[in-house]
Amino acid sequence: MTDVVIIGAGHAGVEATYALSKNGYHVTLLVIDKDHVAKMPCNPSIGGPAKGIVVREIDALGGLMPKIADKTALQFKMLNTTKGPGVWSLRTQNDKLAYSREMRKAIEAIDNIDLVEDIAEEIIVDENRVKAVKLEKGGIIDCKAIILTTGTYLDSSILVSKNVTKMGPDGDRTTSKLSDSLRANGLRLFRLKTGTPPRIKTYSIDHSKTSLERGTDDFITFSDSTKKIRSFDEQLPCYLTYTTDDTLKIIRENLDKSSMYSGVVKGVGPRYCPSIEDKIVRFADKERHQIFLEPESLELDTTYIQGFSTSMPHDVQENMVHSIIGLENAVFDKYAYAIEYDAVDPLDVKINLESKYIENLFFAGQILGTSGYEEAAGLGVMAGINCANKLNGDEPFVLRRDEAYIGVMIDDLIYKGTKEPYRLLTSRAEYRLLLRHDNADQRLTQYAYRYHLVDQKRFKEVNDKVKTLALDKERLKEYKISPDQKINDYLNSIGESALTNGTNLFDLIKRPKVKLTDINRIYDLGMTDVIAKQNEIEIKYEGYIDKAKKEAHRMVKMEKMRLDQDIDYSKIDNLSLEARQKLNEARPLTIGQASRISGINPSDIQVLAIYMKERKDGNK
Repeated sequence: MTDVVIIGAGHAGVEATYALSKNGYHVTLLVIDKDHVAKMPCNPSIGGPAKGIVVREIDALGGLMPKIADKTALQFKMLNTTKGPGVWSLRTQNDKLAYSREMRKAIEAIDNIDLVEDIAEEIIVDENRVKAVKLEKGGIIDCKAIILTTGTYLDSSILVSKNVTKMGPDGDRTTSKLSDSLRANGLRLFRLKTGTPPRIKTYSIDHSKTSLERGTDDFITFSDSTKKIRSFDEQLPCYLTYTTDDTLKIIRENLDKSSMYSGVVKGVGPRYCPSIEDKIVRFADKERHQIFLEPESLELDTTYIQGFSTSMPHDVQENMVHSIIGLENAVFDKYAYAIEYDAVDPLDVKINLESKYIENLFFAGQILGTSGYEEAAGLGVMAGINCANKLNGDEPFVLRRDEAYIGVMIDDLIYKGTKEPYRLLTSRAEYRLLLRHDNADQRLTQYAYRYHLVDQKRFKEVNDKVKTLALDKERLKEYKISPDQKINDYLNSIGESALTNGTNLFDLIKRPKVKLTDINRIYDLGMTDVIAKQNEIEIKYEGYIDKAKKEAHRMVKMEKMRLDQDIDYSKIDNLSLEARQKLNEARPLTIGQASRISGINPSDIQVLAIYMKERKDGNK
């Protein structure tokens, strides 16, 4: 007997396990191979646009990914720095072998976690409540709850041209019996597709024909607990190259041999991470496509060809790769492939990531239709917290769209659903200026402390940071300066006009090119770089931030307008037929959630608000 069985030890599984263990629950974590804990079967990196902020949020919620990502990073790079702070995101190139090894070490060091090598074949349900898990090796584990974090391993098939092989990523095993069990228990499954590029031997690349891509020479981390990272001089570079006319010609001539275009693929692929042949078809006017060459591990002489996912036959893949600038003599280590797998319809899942039909059955990661390690890890943390809450008899933990990208993702999945692998984008977050890299700790650490994921020391550090930010902001308002040579020399050096009248530092910081880190040094203000950089953002974008907060406040009011869960929407007059169907299916908790369901119109929301008021007044 264990408290919770978690099926799958990928990025979602380890975070769910870690969160539950911190709440005192005994967890059995099932994995096909212990050496594959938190494996990186695709891109050996963490973060990127929107995703990097998710990793920061996982850190604020006490998760593992940020710490391990920092520890095993080969390169740190802050993206989108020429744009506004709402889209700044950290990305690390990681040692994929070290990352998996460190994750396994962290999990195995915890007493109330059992890491077990076995395959789940069946979930055993009694009166619509999970009871146990049946294993391939013959055992049955009784449990109070189950979290499914199967990634791309659920009844998966590897696709290369017209060849279909029942197999998991990188040649791992898969199982169809668990899919059969889920269907037998009334769950709706659908097929999704993703893919991965070839890996080539690093020594065979002519780097002289490519462009060097270095990281960021600053101390920037995913985790606030990280005190030391690989020095900039020791960080490994990536390289940028391009496809050629020959590449496009080879792909077009062999398009019928691709799994995607030969009729083999049944699942829907990721719109925002398409295969190279899909790019050629969809963006036919583009003469060339960027290709990034990324190191995989210090222990391997292999390079990942970012942006070159394909399901072409092996001989065609070789011709394609050899047509790329600098890869004319590339030696293959692994060929590319596409992979199809089963996922659960997220519309069948509650906002706490629990099944609507089977009690104490939770889901996280790609089984819910997402793509990416970061999305999976964020869902894993939330599934772990909510599973613990359910077992404790506590209310679900729900993050609003103005509180976290994780909240945006869950809200999108549960109320809009998805027919393709869901990827987080900054454009999905209407309050992205509030959901920044720099303030994740202030947004979420309070919740982590409430749910036993961080200690009191960490909670106090964040509260102290909030107080310091406020005090230093007031100091800047009170600090008056005159137009002396010291400040005017600085302003001239950055291309800003010199001062002619006195001002305060707060107003000076509003100038576009003025950096608070520079002002901190010039006037010896004693601020840390972290405080200076965040206060600069909040000062420069004060008007936009205030506007976003007001819009978010209006949304919060709608989120507080609860919808009774016994409503039969088919009987509410004046609701559209589509709204009745969608509302009965989604069962939103609030009017705010109802407003974001596809097919629900503003007039439907108005009808709902009137209905709930009359119900509250006793007229319904």
